[in-house]
Amino acid sequence: MATRVMTAHVPVELAEKVDELAERLDRSRGWIIKQALADWIADEEERYRMALEGFADIDAGRVFDHEVIQAWADSLGTDNPLPPPSL
Repeated sequence: MATRVMTAHVPVELAEKVDELAERLDRSRGWIIKQALADWIADEEERYRMALEGFADIDAGRVFDHEVIQAWADSLGTDNPLPPPSL
């Protein structure tokens, strides 16, 4: 796999945590940073996908009134919880 060097200025405390993890895991700093960046990007891509899915639901009218959701949420933890709303 082709690679490319990237640089970033990070707070000293964060750099020290990376160093500690690298030592504890017997990995390089580069490996720690690459893993962290890959995981963060995957999380951001999933959030974006879910947002697009939510917007599509709104456009299609697959929504609940706030009052319905609030009543359901308020019932959780009571002796008679309501079933989750369904379309």
